[in-house]
Amino acid sequence: MAIKKEKYLVGLDIGTHKVCTVIGEVNQIGEVEVIGVGITESQGLRRGVVVNLEAAVNTIRASVEEAELMAGFEIEAAFVGVAGAHIKGINSKGVIPVPAKDRVITRNDVNRVLEAASAISLPGDRKILHTIPQEYIVDGQEGILDPVGMCGTRLEANVHIVTALTTSIQNVANCVNRAGLAVEGTILEQIAASEAVLSPDEKELGVAIIDIGGGTTDLAIFRGGSICHSAVLPSAGDHFTRDIAVGIRTNIKEAERIKKEYGCAHPSLVKEDETFEVPGIGGRKPRVISRKSLVEIIQPRAEEIMNLVSLEIKRVGYHRSLNSGVVLTGGGALLPGILEVAEEVFQLPVRLGMPQGVSGLIDVVKSPIYSTAVGLILYGRKRREGGEVSPAPRLWDRVLSRLKGLFSEI
Repeated sequence: MAIKKEKYLVGLDIGTHKVCTVIGEVNQIGEVEVIGVGITESQGLRRGVVVNLEAAVNTIRASVEEAELMAGFEIEAAFVGVAGAHIKGINSKGVIPVPAKDRVITRNDVNRVLEAASAISLPGDRKILHTIPQEYIVDGQEGILDPVGMCGTRLEANVHIVTALTTSIQNVANCVNRAGLAVEGTILEQIAASEAVLSPDEKELGVAIIDIGGGTTDLAIFRGGSICHSAVLPSAGDHFTRDIAVGIRTNIKEAERIKKEYGCAHPSLVKEDETFEVPGIGGRKPRVISRKSLVEIIQPRAEEIMNLVSLEIKRVGYHRSLNSGVVLTGGGALLPGILEVAEEVFQLPVRLGMPQGVSGLIDVVKSPIYSTAVGLILYGRKRREGGEVSPAPRLWDRVLSRLKGLFSEI
């Protein structure tokens, strides 16, 4: 029987290489405690987009069932991470007059100015995923985080808006529904990951988080405590694998294994005499290859990815604002030498982003591959408490969504 208590949170990270489910519980002292984790090899998805619905549904269901088995109960809804090249982020501004009655700004005024900031022209095939306030301005006074209760005649809001292709979001939601879950909210993956790996001080001083996944590399820049830019770049972990497959003449599956076991992006971390064996294909004999040769294949791609991110940061003018440096997370951040390459490209301090801010099964989720899933439950808690994003769907909407998924499966 499904548990309906509001103290439970579920994060579902649907990626190109893995589908990860994390179940969290808000304990008596207010901490989010991880009590269930499920991870399966992803099928039916490529670069954040569903390419085979049935395969994606089966993968999601397997991940959810593994997490439910660990937690000891069934779940009914999840906060779902979304990514893909179709994601676009822009900054916008809204302005409204404050009613002349008493000039005191109310929560309704804040909602109105956010609506004004969200009134942007969008193609018919796109929808707004997030409207995240950066700052409020009251009668020219900048840097206000919450203007409710203040007096003024003019209220402005600077916001970051994330838009997505409507059909891509619907396809992901359909997969989740057919797997037996309602979608409690959809959240951009790098925003979710930032909740788990960035500190408030880093967000305040200026930091870039780079989530290197299998299909895409996701970027988010924070300054002054809030997000100021987000982008999705097409080059990611799969490119390392394909480069290795071509470079040493082997299949993709074997190239992925070699990348994980012997891969390195920086020559300083590899000894001259280190070698590994590549199985022969088509009856050919196995070959012995030096790790230095493997580095020569991987390093150019790592530099390309970091240079693409660097160009994007410079393009939007935030390269001088990253006082806290750069944080790498995601599965691609586990590649040895990737931090050293990033430091050389950015000329800034670079660290590996691990999930923080939770208790419970810390040893299980203490890896960059869980950053997004853990961040989803932390961001989901913020949403339930009326934080940065719009309120969660009403209970009846969630029930209808779940029934729709069940009927679709039948």
